[in-house]
Amino acid sequence: MFLVRSADAVAASPQLLDPDRYLTAAGRAAARGLGERLRWYDCVPTAVWTSPLIRAAQTAELMMAGLGWSGVIEAVSDLATDGDPRRVEAHLRPLRRPAAVVVIGHEPGLSALGVLLTGRDDFPALHRGEAARIDGGAIRWVFGAGDEVPRPVR
Repeated sequence: MFLVRSADAVAASPQLLDPDRYLTAAGRAAARGLGERLRWYDCVPTAVWTSPLIRAAQTAELMMAGLGWSGVIEAVSDLATDGDPRRVEAHLRPLRRPAAVVVIGHEPGLSALGVLLTGRDDFPALHRGEAARIDGGAIRWVFGAGDEVPRPVR
């Protein structure tokens, strides 16, 4: 399983509300680059779930294009900033093995989901455009688009 925080987006303003924020040029490049790099680290999705917010959906589309994956990307309302990570975890629980679900969302919901999936109260908050791999209920590594190699998490 892979948890991914959406890439860098433009700032909210009175004219552009939070759900409508879209990726910056750097965020678009980071999302595609993350997908390209995850190809090297056995990221072969069986499903892709994203927050319905624009920046997460764009991250998902660009990341999966970079990964070379052309399957369906499902919008999951509980991955939005006001969603419930417990409901996401309940839907993931029966899929854990051998599924490789890529989940794209936002903080603090992603790290809350990470706590539920791993049982680690110290699950690290993900930076924009960063992915965490979880195998067998343990966090294996964290990886950003600009990283040369994944960083192990102890």
